[in-house]
Order: sequence, then structure tokens, then C-alpha cells
Amino acid sequence: MQMSLGEALRLSLFGTSHGPRVGAILEGVPAGISIDYNNLELLMNERRPGGRYASKRREPDHVEFLSGIDNGITTGEKIEISIKNKDVRTKDYSFLPDHPRPGHQDMVMMKKTDGEADLRGGGMSSARLTAPIVAASAIITPLIQQLGIDVNAHVCAIGIVDSKPIAECEPKWATNECKEIRCQDKKAALEMIKVVEHHRMNLDSIGSKVELQISGMPMGIGEPWFDGLEPYLARAMMSIPAARGVEFGRGFSVVQMKGSDHNDSWGGNKNNPQLIGSKPDGALAGLSTGSNLYLKVAFKPPSSIAKEQLTLNVKTNKMEPLQIKGRHDPVLAPRAVAVVEAMAKLVICDLALRGEFIDR
Repeated sequence: MQMSLGEALRLSLFGTSHGPRVGAILEGVPAGISIDYNNLELLMNERRPGGRYASKRREPDHVEFLSGIDNGITTGEKIEISIKNKDVRTKDYSFLPDHPRPGHQDMVMMKKTDGEADLRGGGMSSARLTAPIVAASAIITPLIQQLGIDVNAHVCAIGIVDSKPIAECEPKWATNECKEIRCQDKKAALEMIKVVEHHRMNLDSIGSKVELQISGMPMGIGEPWFDGLEPYLARAMMSIPAARGVEFGRGFSVVQMKGSDHNDSWGGNKNNPQLIGSKPDGALAGLSTGSNLYLKVAFKPPSSIAKEQLTLNVKTNKMEPLQIKGRHDPVLAPRAVAVVEAMAKLVICDLALRGEFIDR
């Protein structure tokens, strides 16, 4: 099955949630990049399960580079990233494949593979595979930094609680509550925690949203049409498990706007043109404008919930009650923050290499 993203910088995933390991092959990374292992560990900790508002699956997420890196320096060859699965509990999935879970890939993957797929923990579709994505982003972070680009995300909504725009928030993380729920708005973070706790205590889950700010991009990153900055970012973000929508800039509110309200005028001068306005678009026609780019990614409520649900048992061919055991997230956005940032870095780096903003 095709599990790859990118052209000049190409990431290919492998592994399953309850197999021996998950990992990725990263191609196109220039030689001579020093691996910042402290930053790598920081990013892996941001994504890792086991926090207060995440699955209690405790994975150390120790990243091994099996090729392409020598003495902490990239060689220009393919980089194989490997992360072993340590804390698996296969018994939690004893009901599979007979009783496919509502909201999961169990049924459709069984049909696609004629019953051959490993469905435990979501198999190859599991968010467990976001771990090597984050690890890959750590490798290319120095290339993003060389361009002066900063990528910053946080949880901007859980249920009916919305935060202030990320541009108006303090740098992360101002309080313990902000760090736990991954929201940079101190007041909203407290309310979000109450919402998550309420649904968790009721054996249920809740939807959420991540906001991303990309600043410092030089003008012109992106390709026409299908690999434009927004289409490419949207594809990458929608590939994150449970993502259900992406909006850019002013989002769907543009439906109610007039062209004279939405258009951003050019200021500055011919050598340094700049868009002016309260929130100018970070991309036009798929190309970066030099202004900050904002996007939001909506995530559905986690499908694995402890509440009993009535669903088809394919062995008996009857609708029967199913109560899912195991360790699952009550909300997804807090762990998705690191993944959204990682996807953005990979997309921008690929486009920057293709546009020769970065030497290969």
C-alpha cells in the first residue's frame, strides 16, 4: 500500500500499532546536517502517549537511525527511522475481527485486504505511525531554521471552548495546564480541561481543533496547482488520523465577505513588497507571500470509547453490544499539536528543496 509523502523530500511510513516497530524511510535529506538529539527528544515527548489527557499506553519512543546518519551527521543517503513498540496489550483487541468497532477502519480494511490486515490498535492506520513522522521532522528542522521559518501550533478548541487566536497568546507553555492540554491561552486551557474531564468521566470522547502559525517564510515557496502551499499542506494535514477538515486564513468566514473586504493590498516597495491588513493571506495561488500563514485542523472525537455501543458482529451477523477496553485518548488535539507542526515542516522543506530555496 502507498504510504508516502513528498517529492524532493520523501517520507515513507511502515509498521503497525501492535507489530514489533513503526518507522519511516526519509529520502532527499542533504548531507552534513547535525542531528539535535535534545530537540528530537523534546518533540517526541510532545507527541508521546501517557499524559494526563492521553492514552495510558506508555511508549518510551526511543528513536533509532539505522542508516543515513553517521556520528550524528546526515550522509545524504536514505535515512531509516525505527521506533520499537514496547507497551502493547493485544488482549484488548480479542473481539477483532469478528466485531468491528464503530468509527474505525476495521470493517473497510478487512474488506480491502480479504481479512489479512492486522487490525490491533488500528494496525497500519494507527496514530502510532505519527511517531516516526515527528522524528523525521526533527531531522530537517535545521533546514527550516536556516530559512528563518518558525512553525508554532496549539490546541485552539475542544468542544465548545475556543481559545484566543494563536497570534494573541503567550509563548508556550505559560502554565502547567497550558502544557498538559497544549493550549497557549491560559484561561481557555482551564475550561478545556473541564470539558475533557466531563466526557472522560462519562466514558465518552470529544472533538477538538489545532491552530498552526507559520511565520518567516520567504516569498514564493510552493508550486502551481496540486502542490501549491495550501493544497499540499491540506493533503498532509488530512492524512493525520481522525482529521476531518482544514481551513486557511480567514477560513469559511470568507463566504460572508466581499472581495473589497477580503483583498489584501500590497505595500512596501518593489524590492520588499509586503501585504498589509489585519490578517493578510500567507499564500496566494499556492505560493507563500511572506506574511504569516494560519491554518486550523479539526479532529473528530476519538472513536474508541468505553461507553457501550451497538454494532454489527460479522460472525453472528447480528447487531450486538460492544464495549471497548484498553487505553485510549479522550481527545486528540493535544497530541496532534506536535504532528501538525511536523507535517508543516516536512511540506515546507520539500517545497523549499524543489524551489531551490535550500541547496540539495
